[in-house]
Amino acid sequence: MHELNFREMTKEQLAEESLINLAYAILTEKRASVSFNDLLTIIKELVGYSDEEIKSRLLQFYTDMNIDGRFLFNQETGWGLREWFKVEQIEEETAPSVKTHKKKSKAALDDEDDIEEDLDEEEIDFDEDYEEFVEEEIDEEKEDIDFDEEDIEDIDEEIDEDFIEDDEEFEEEEEEEV
Repeated sequence: MHELNFREMTKEQLAEESLINLAYAILTEKRASVSFNDLLTIIKELVGYSDEEIKSRLLQFYTDMNIDGRFLFNQETGWGLREWFKVEQIEEETAPSVKTHKKKSKAALDDEDDIEEDLDEEEIDFDEDYEEFVEEEIDEEKEDIDFDEEDIEDIDEEIDEDFIEDDEEFEEEEEEEV
């Protein structure tokens, strides 16, 4: 990566440079951590971006800051360069906390075995209940209702009448709106 001397660049050259490279150059020159908002303000003034231009680039810039390995966020001081921090400090601030588990006593382990045995017995009962349920469902399917032609015609007529009524109501509402 080339050293970016942004103080000697024209506004056009700065506008062509990526925000992430500008941020790196600014932090390198400042040699101090900066909040994200302050970094945006510095870039905005340096390049001459409008609020809309900064807003349109904001999400991508923030994503780049998080992904780029050169940067590190410190909750106390803001964004800085990873090279400024000691390895131990980085590990403390970025490592996920791990919960330790207590060893279980022998009595607790015995209780767990008892619970597992109880669950096994319940599973067997469940299997039996499931088989009975399936048999009942099969019996219900056999009792399907048979419609004759007359019943089907009556149902068709009722549906047609409902549609006609709905159409008439809709037409009346349209006429009222006009």
